[in-house]
Amino acid sequence: MDEVSVVRLYVLRATYLLIVVGVGLMIWPLLLGAPEAADHFRGVTWCLLSTVALLAVLGIRYPLKMLPLLLFELIWKATWVIAIGLPRRGAGQLDGAFSETWFANVMGLVIFTLAIPWGYVIRRYVREPGDRWSWSKASNRTAP
Repeated sequence: MDEVSVVRLYVLRATYLLIVVGVGLMIWPLLLGAPEAADHFRGVTWCLLSTVALLAVLGIRYPLKMLPLLLFELIWKATWVIAIGLPRRGAGQLDGAFSETWFANVMGLVIFTLAIPWGYVIRRYVREPGDRWSWSKASNRTAP
């Protein structure tokens, strides 16, 4: 825990809170109010985003343990901007809801990029050895 400053931990907590409040105000009323109004993929999206908001509550308490959630947010927003937003913007078709989504996702990219402690991410998820893939004879655990 000493690897990340207290200030950075509060920045992370604020970022998780932003997800909770932002998604809570936008998605939960849709999901709870009129789920029958959602087509198949809209319903899937609403459920996925509402789950992200619920998991972000855990991020407020455990900001470092929940970093994969912020990485997920960063990656899906970048994917949307690259795969959907940029082609529509280039074709001059970035209007209405697409324009709002563009703005929200670009802002999200900025916020998450600044909030994520990249040194910690590199140390923990890139350089640190991964978990073992098989049961080892030296392990004190017994097979299920």
